[in-house]
Amino acid sequence: MITPIHVIGGGLAGSEAAWQIAQAGVPVILHEMRGVRGTEAHKTNDLAELVCSNSFRSDDAENNAVGLLHAEMRLAGSLIMACGDAHQVPAGGALAVDRDGFAAAVTAKLAAHPLVTVVREEITGLPPRDWDQAIIATGPLTAPSLAEAIRAETGANALAFFDAIAPIVHFDTIDMNVAWFQSRYDKVGPGGTGKDYVNCPMDREQYEAFVQALLDGAKTEFKEWEGTPYFDGCLPIEVMAERGRETLRHGPMKPMGLTNAHNPTVKAYAVVQLRQDNALGTLYNMVGFQTKLKHGEQTRIFRMIPGLENAEFARLGGLHRNTYINSPVLLDGSLQLKSRPGLRFAGQITGCEGYVESASIGLLAGRFAAAERLGSAPSLPPETTAFGALLNHITGGHIVSDDEPGKRSFQPMNVNFGLFPPLEPGTNLKPEGFEGRFRGKDKTAAKKRATTARALAACRDWLGGTPAAQAAE
Repeated sequence: MITPIHVIGGGLAGSEAAWQIAQAGVPVILHEMRGVRGTEAHKTNDLAELVCSNSFRSDDAENNAVGLLHAEMRLAGSLIMACGDAHQVPAGGALAVDRDGFAAAVTAKLAAHPLVTVVREEITGLPPRDWDQAIIATGPLTAPSLAEAIRAETGANALAFFDAIAPIVHFDTIDMNVAWFQSRYDKVGPGGTGKDYVNCPMDREQYEAFVQALLDGAKTEFKEWEGTPYFDGCLPIEVMAERGRETLRHGPMKPMGLTNAHNPTVKAYAVVQLRQDNALGTLYNMVGFQTKLKHGEQTRIFRMIPGLENAEFARLGGLHRNTYINSPVLLDGSLQLKSRPGLRFAGQITGCEGYVESASIGLLAGRFAAAERLGSAPSLPPETTAFGALLNHITGGHIVSDDEPGKRSFQPMNVNFGLFPPLEPGTNLKPEGFEGRFRGKDKTAAKKRATTARALAACRDWLGGTPAAQAAE
């Protein structure tokens, strides 16, 4: 009889890790504290609940690193991607999901697997030594007692930052005589039509008044965590406004690629976009509008947006603390704690950012642990894959030493092409039959396509023709 592997944490990373272990033929016990103890951000007891956006971001596997990671996860038989695909909602070029249907599907799949046992309990310390193969995937909301146990084991302080969540609006309270449906540049994505976002336009006067209201609005204060840095990929809207009055209209409120269907000849100075949040299309979330404004201020200020004057909010924005470890110092190349063989970490606690990034690290940790349980050495993904690029960032990211005070510290990272090794010298980037000058945007796009083609080929080789990879093809 094969001894079970224990996974602590039933978020995206833990759920994916448990699935990969079970699919390898190894029994797994998944420990999840929700059902016994809640968190500041979760609303249900479902596994893999999405607490922030409902978007897995770009699904373009040819031109986008996130889309490439989607494709690699599908090749590896990812539970998270399978459930995401099954519960997608229109979102232009992105893959967005019905959050409730998605989480319920993940929960049901794991509950039905004969090799998976889900135990609702809080693990307050490090796994006991007789759990010789275990994965900690407790995410950004790791319980204080477990976080303290991790610090005691490693002798290193966890690094922390704030993550902010965006408000969700009831669609039937949006004034569609002012707002209109359109994806940026009319781009069509999975399950979409090219008209997947609700767009609310602002002229210059409205925009400047809105920015001033953000700057003046009362914010939630967390004095005991002063000095904690925000992750740039999830900045609160008012923090972006503090960085310059034009920051928002060059970020989440940029008007590029959008034409007001009600007044096509007038160019909006700024645009607020809302994306469908559930399969019924009754809820829309405000894209890029993570916030630490107090709830009363959110209602007042966000109703200044044209089209949202009478908006009713299903959920207002908020903050939650995000904790991650100094993985390059603490973990080996297979996500194993250097001071304790057999104990691995996965997901956001390792210092990756984003839903699919977290799930992909859970996928890798699960495969590594299952291989060891079955008597094999873990097979690490090639560094040319999205899996390998992200893994290398986590386990080999920059380490700050005492004699390098000016160097950047290890920070959470979304997958991006900057993490991939350069293309081999002499790689032909020009499309067949291309004539003329080849540089600028054309060359950049060609580099991305060559990088993704190389990655998918390497990923297929790494997976070795597994049934999951063959099915994904």
